[in-house]
Amino acid sequence: MNIPDKLGPEKLAKKPAPRPARSLRLKNTMVGWSFVTLASLLIGIFYFFPMVQALILSFQSGSGVNLSFVGFENYIRLFQDPVFLTTVKNTVIYLIIQVPVMILLALFLSVVLNNKTLKWKGFFRTAIFLPCVTSLVAYSVVFKYLFAPDGIVNMTLMKINLVSEPIQWLTDPFWAKITIILAITWRWTGYNMIFYLSALQNVDRSIYEAAKIDGASAIQQFFKITIPMLKPIILFTSITSTIGTLQLFDEVMNITAGGPGNATMTISQYIYNLSFKYTPDFGYAATVSYAIVILIVIFSIIQFKAAGDKK
Repeated sequence: MNIPDKLGPEKLAKKPAPRPARSLRLKNTMVGWSFVTLASLLIGIFYFFPMVQALILSFQSGSGVNLSFVGFENYIRLFQDPVFLTTVKNTVIYLIIQVPVMILLALFLSVVLNNKTLKWKGFFRTAIFLPCVTSLVAYSVVFKYLFAPDGIVNMTLMKINLVSEPIQWLTDPFWAKITIILAITWRWTGYNMIFYLSALQNVDRSIYEAAKIDGASAIQQFFKITIPMLKPIILFTSITSTIGTLQLFDEVMNITAGGPGNATMTISQYIYNLSFKYTPDFGYAATVSYAIVILIVIFSIIQFKAAGDKK
């Protein structure tokens, strides 16, 4: 018995025609824009609009709403302002000392904690990472008490006979800078270590085994394998650490308040003082804030060039 074909020519002819490719692309485009439009709008309102307003404000001077256009007068004033030049010097000192030390320390710790034979790895990783999740104000106050003239640090140094009298960590210009550098290194080393540790765990162990068979020492493996493998991550952490150091505020404000004198004051603290502590000068404060932007761009370009990244 012959069963008629249910999908005969008549049935096939009644199938709807496929949707044109142009219509499908348009639909996909609309769906994509529906996801990003709100986010783009919010970024424009809360990020780019304030940036443009600050740039316009940097060409104005006055207090409150009584602002007048002064052209490049605020930018010329930067190079004649001794306090601003001092804050730039202080910030650059923090940058060129603290960032390399922190990056190298984070690299060393990540390599050590990536060792499969090390016990209690989870505990050590957590302990080193914990400082970066503490409150900026809280840990700054703790450091202020630790390095006080009668603090634990001085008491310990005197007890083991390394010093005969308390070191003025907070009132001596040199030691005050050292205290700030120690504080930010303690807090952010674990943060960078996590990036390196994550990258190292994705490196094939056979590469190190082959190098070991070829007679490469641990130091040679570090400089010939680990560093090249981590180059993009090192560049990323160097740039983010540079940006964070150039914007340094909380530690200096809470530990030394910029003192003694202006010996530890940073650019960000100077912006705060211009806006809220001294006679308010929002136009000049906006100009100083754009000086940070220029410094970030300069140091980022230097780091890209030093890393040999053509992109």
